Amino acid sequence: MVKKIQAIRGMNDILPDQTPYWQKVESTLHRILARYGYQEIRLPLLESTALFQHSIGETTDIIEKEMYTFSDRNGESLTLRPEGTASCVRSSLQHSLLMQGIQRLWYYGVMFRYERPQKGRYRQFYQLGVEALGSEGPDVDAEHILMTARFWQQLGLTGLRLQLNSLGSPESRATYREHLINFFTGHQNYLDEDSRRRLYSNPMRILDSKNPAMQEIIEQAPQILDYLDNDSLNHFKALRDLLDRIGIHYEINPRLVRGLDYYTQTVFEWVTDQLGSQGTVCAGGRYDGLVEQLGGPSTPAAGFAMGIERLIALLGEQNLLREIARVDAYLVAVGLLAKHQALLFAEHLREAIPSIRLQINYGGGNFKAQLKRADRSGARWALILGDDEIAQNTVGVKDLRSEQPQQSILQSELPAYINQQIKDRVE
Repeated sequence: MVKKIQAIRGMNDILPDQTPYWQKVESTLHRILARYGYQEIRLPLLESTALFQHSIGETTDIIEKEMYTFSDRNGESLTLRPEGTASCVRSSLQHSLLMQGIQRLWYYGVMFRYERPQKGRYRQFYQLGVEALGSEGPDVDAEHILMTARFWQQLGLTGLRLQLNSLGSPESRATYREHLINFFTGHQNYLDEDSRRRLYSNPMRILDSKNPAMQEIIEQAPQILDYLDNDSLNHFKALRDLLDRIGIHYEINPRLVRGLDYYTQTVFEWVTDQLGSQGTVCAGGRYDGLVEQLGGPSTPAAGFAMGIERLIALLGEQNLLREIARVDAYLVAVGLLAKHQALLFAEHLREAIPSIRLQINYGGGNFKAQLKRADRSGARWALILGDDEIAQNTVGVKDLRSEQPQQSILQSELPAYINQQIKDRVE
């Protein structure tokens, strides 16, 4: 026997019983993004490896351990995108979008990182990214936080906490880096293997360690807020003032850092205690030097990204994944004449009721068998077309989700009846 081929570990199928939840979440996010004036940009899955090496940072975990990189037939090194910001900036520069003023962009799709798969973290994962290129004030930082807060409100999510920090300017960050190295050098006996490896290459990532044995020493480490220059302090204060006036509650987390080197100034995360170790649902901040780093003009920028798998998991934890009907009506055709006319009748209905989700019976079967299929489909109604109905220009309508008796409705009146019934259904 031929051995069954399985999906690659960490690259999961999303099956038909789950996709309605994904579609609902996606449509909600896209609708809100449009309300804020952001436009979609679609980016390739494959990029030159150099793009991520130049932007993310050579000493980050992504570059060192997590990228899917290979050489093509011409010997060029290519990488499946591990994140979207670098690709978005590359595209904006390549197509001269920044010459048209501030760019408010969003993208959605799969990213790839070679990590140990666990709940909420996969090797192929879906991500929504939002970027604003060309705006330097704290107002865009605040808008991104407000936008994400609106996401949670529209999805019905509760219990998410906003954490804020500032990484300052490259200059103040360099000063802080030296103090951090000096501190951890004096406490090397407390560091785990990963932290010792990062000590001189990327010491700020030590602050993000989840190792319980290191939390006490991390709490004693210097805080970056004590090393910010005046401009960075003023920017951070202005952002907090905006959030205070609007009524967005937040926590200052001086240990909050980002795993990517291009971040500066504001960083933020929305976190939850309901997903175990994968508690970050959304993360973002400013990256004012990235455009210039990739060969463009000096351009302020800010953005955020959220993992859709974690968002779906959180909705499940909060019992917000209500059953979503995939079909409104199931057409049962009984009798030779009805079977011959079923396809044409279904097309007339789809024309008359553009919003209807109508499934037609395939494979024959008697009346009882077809009704069972109709019920299994999840449809609200069975539309019953038999030879008698054709002769009388009627259709039987049976509500499969209630005890109401079957009705007989004129075919000419059916569109108005169905429209009335489904008008409150959220697409």
